Amino acid sequence: MRTIATPDAPRAIGPYSQAMLTGGQVYTAGQIALDPVSMELVQGDVAEQTERVMQNLRAILEAAGSGMSSVIKTTVYLIDMGDFAAMNEVYARHFGDHRPARSTVAVAALPKGARVEIDAIAIRDKD
Repeated sequence: MRTIATPDAPRAIGPYSQAMLTGGQVYTAGQIALDPVSMELVQGDVAEQTERVMQNLRAILEAAGSGMSSVIKTTVYLIDMGDFAAMNEVYARHFGDHRPARSTVAVAALPKGARVEIDAIAIRDKD
């Protein structure tokens, strides 16, 4: 196993890693809309927060030698399922024609008051 860390995504705010690489697969930690420089939550609606989340995931995947087109599965956590359409629009734009498997669940709360959190499992593209 190898720990993945990049300054282009928020550093872990607890006892976990941004991602782990093992057996050619990348497992990311859940990403909320933290700005990697300020470590502050991006203010705004779920679309603005999802944009930052997807940028964070992309940075982590690229640091692991993977990318958005290599994502196998994601899990999306929303505090309000009424936000699904707005989140989905941003999510779809970041994946383009690629359609990984996905689960979406409603949760009571997320860290730092975030509206959305997403994690991913991907294959590694580069050796």
